[in-house]
Amino acid sequence: MRVLALDYGTARIGCAVSDATGTLATPIEPVEPPDCEAVAALAREREAERIVVGLPVSLSGEETGQAGLTRAFCADLSEAVDVPVEVYDERFTTRMAARTRRSAGSAASEDSIAAAHLLESYLAAAPGPLSGE
Repeated sequence: MRVLALDYGTARIGCAVSDATGTLATPIEPVEPPDCEAVAALAREREAERIVVGLPVSLSGEETGQAGLTRAFCADLSEAVDVPVEVYDERFTTRMAARTRRSAGSAASEDSIAAAHLLESYLAAAPGPLSGE
């Protein structure tokens, strides 16, 4: 199952997509400025069967102020797409993305690298193949 992961922000949305098997996560160009219709078009273009949006929570697990904006975006996005939209804990993804970008010299945006880390975590936590088997 192909999954599109989003690192929602008020300036841009970092994006990553899995391969068709739901195994590998690849950062792709961010959506800038944030726009539900642009994300919906991206989901269709990439043939995403599910969209996962990083939910900003504190180290203690409490939702941050940005979480309300993220949930509102998810609600709007759910209306614009025909695939499930869900949130997933994004703790540490931005910090990991900064380290990855520095150590690998990646040309991908830090936001999209964060989305790839989010997607890797999501895929690893899935109880079985996302294909529904």
